[in-house]
Amino acid sequence: MTQSRRVHIVGRKNSGKTTLVCDLVTELTRRGLKVATVKHTHHHHELDTPGKDSHRHREAGAAAVGILSPQMTALFIPAIREPNGDGSSVAAVDREQRYSRFEAQFADCDVILVEGDLQTTAPRLEVWRMAVAEHPYAAEDRLISALISNDVPAEVTCNRIVRSDIQAIADFVLTLCGTKR
Repeated sequence: MTQSRRVHIVGRKNSGKTTLVCDLVTELTRRGLKVATVKHTHHHHELDTPGKDSHRHREAGAAAVGILSPQMTALFIPAIREPNGDGSSVAAVDREQRYSRFEAQFADCDVILVEGDLQTTAPRLEVWRMAVAEHPYAAEDRLISALISNDVPAEVTCNRIVRSDIQAIADFVLTLCGTKR
């Protein structure tokens, strides 16, 4: 597997993905690493505020819109950007190309943690709790690198790391990224 600075934390709804990402950010930054995060969702969200100038720029046809304020920099790049001959639009870039753009923007970061996205080619760790009541994805998806859980389902053959051992999880993430610290 090719080394990537990007690792995805996946899991079923309410399995603890957000909490694990936050715990990993805390642990990795404590070790002196720069960590970026990305939240992947399959829901449509309007991240820009309709009616505001930046949204109006995008609606007018801007291929990308940036916002620069004293506290924050934001960049909005629609997934669908190229007009088709019949007046519709076609996707300009696929999922992995979109992640490549994040990686370019986060070039100064040691690790990029993505919450979600089972369809990626990057390494994936699944957080799982028995209370969720559904089988872990790792029971069927052999490309998941490790199951992070305090519960141990027998049908999972990938690496297993105890959820309460955040240092071991962070070590595994760094191994996947080829990063030492």
